[in-house]
Amino acid sequence: MDRRERRTLWLMATPFLVGVAVLVVGPVALALVMAAFEWDLVTAPAFVGLANVRALLDDAVFPIALGTSLRYAAIAVPIRVAAAVALAALLRPRAVGTGVGRAAVFVPSAVPDVAIAVAWLWILNPLYGPLNLALAAVGLPTPAWFTEASSARWAIVLIGLFQLGEGFAIALAARASVPRELEETAAAAGAGPVATFARVVLPAMAPALLLLAARDTVASLQTTFVPALVVTGGGPPPYATTYLPVFVYREAFEYLRFGTASAATVVMLAITASALWLQYAALRRIRVAWLPWRTPSDARR
Repeated sequence: MDRRERRTLWLMATPFLVGVAVLVVGPVALALVMAAFEWDLVTAPAFVGLANVRALLDDAVFPIALGTSLRYAAIAVPIRVAAAVALAALLRPRAVGTGVGRAAVFVPSAVPDVAIAVAWLWILNPLYGPLNLALAAVGLPTPAWFTEASSARWAIVLIGLFQLGEGFAIALAARASVPRELEETAAAAGAGPVATFARVVLPAMAPALLLLAARDTVASLQTTFVPALVVTGGGPPPYATTYLPVFVYREAFEYLRFGTASAATVVMLAITASALWLQYAALRRIRVAWLPWRTPSDARR
C-alpha cells in the first residue's frame, strides 16, 4: 500500500475517528477527571482524590445497583444471544412468510426506547394487561410485575428480549456465511442436524457470536435505564431494578453529586471492559475446542 492509498484510507476514517474522540474518548476522560472532584453545579469543583470511591463503597444503594446490573447481564446476554441465533436459524431459509418474520423481529429495535417502555407498561399491567390476561386464560400464575422484586427484574429482561434487531441481523449474516460444504461434509460423515449445528455451524459462527455477546454486554449496562425508570421506577423497594445507569442518573441529576456519579461510571466502564475480556478468552477457547478441522497452530492461538 503506497502513501496515497494510506492517505485516502485515513481521510475516509477521519469522520469515524472524530466521532469516537468526541463521543467516546472525551466523555470517558471527563468522567475519569470528575471522579476525583466534588461538584454540585453550584459551588466550584473541589479536588477530593479517592473520596468519591470511598463514598461509593459506603453507599447502601451502590452495591445493590452493581449486583442488580451484573445479575441482569448474566441472565439477559445469554438469553438474547441464544434467541438471536435460534431466530437466525429459523428464518434463514427463503420461504413464504420469512421476510415478514425477519421484519417482525427487527422492527421493535427501530422504535424509540420510551415508546417501547410505555407499551410494556400497558402489556405488563397486573390487572388489565394482555400478558396477565393471557396467562390467566390458560390457568398459569399471573405475576405482580410492578410490586414483586423478582417479577420486576424479569420484566426488564423480557422487555430487552424483544429488542433483538441488531443481534438478529448479526446472527443471520453469520449463519448465512457458514460454507454449505462444511454442513454437507458433516452430513456425509453421518452427523445429524443437531450435531452438525453444534459441531460445525456454531463454531463457524463463533467470531460473530463473540461480537454479538460483546455488544450485548455493553448494551446490558445501558439499555436498562429507560425501562427501569418508565416501567418499574427503579423499584419495587428496596431498589429491585435500580441498575447502575439509574444510580448514576439519580446521583448526578437528582442529588447533584457529580463526583460520585462519575466514579460509578468509571466502575461501570471497568466492569464492562473486564466482562469483554473474559468473553473473548472464553469464546476463543470454545471455538478452538469445537473446530473439527483445527490444526495444532490453531490451538496455540
